[in-house]
Amino acid sequence: MKDKKLDEQVAEGLIQQFGAMDVISSWLPFDYTEYYQSEMGAPLFRRMFSFKELIDQGALANIKTVTNSIEEKYCTNNKRLVNIDPGYMLPSRFVLATGKNYAHRIYIGKGIYADLTLIYTKGEFTTLPWTYPDYAAKHMLAYLLMVRKKYISDYKNKFSGKNE
Repeated sequence: MKDKKLDEQVAEGLIQQFGAMDVISSWLPFDYTEYYQSEMGAPLFRRMFSFKELIDQGALANIKTVTNSIEEKYCTNNKRLVNIDPGYMLPSRFVLATGKNYAHRIYIGKGIYADLTLIYTKGEFTTLPWTYPDYAAKHMLAYLLMVRKKYISDYKNKFSGKNE
């Protein structure tokens, strides 16, 4: 996202679709690729959100189609002003949804593929040969570790009958 002013509007649309947000990152620079610059301009920034409601992994294709429609809402001259990459966290991995097919991505329906982005092993996230550089950055990994810790706590509370 280039225009940080859109953040509130986009966040509100995400909240309407997916419920309350939980762990929100600070603004992160997005200077690892020029891929989006021709469409969105520069400099670009990223904001990461996690949501309180735990999702079923099987919902990822539907979630990506919803986020695609939110992206379309914020288009000017057929160019997106925001890019939303939904995913999910499990204790062992972090997976993103994408519409782009590559050999390592698994088709999950509706024109959407699941991208195994990071693996959690030996107390940390491990990158893979295809992990995008921005997801391998220290500040991103620190944020994802916070999300993972919260996810594990929420999962235990949900399925142990405890309510906070």
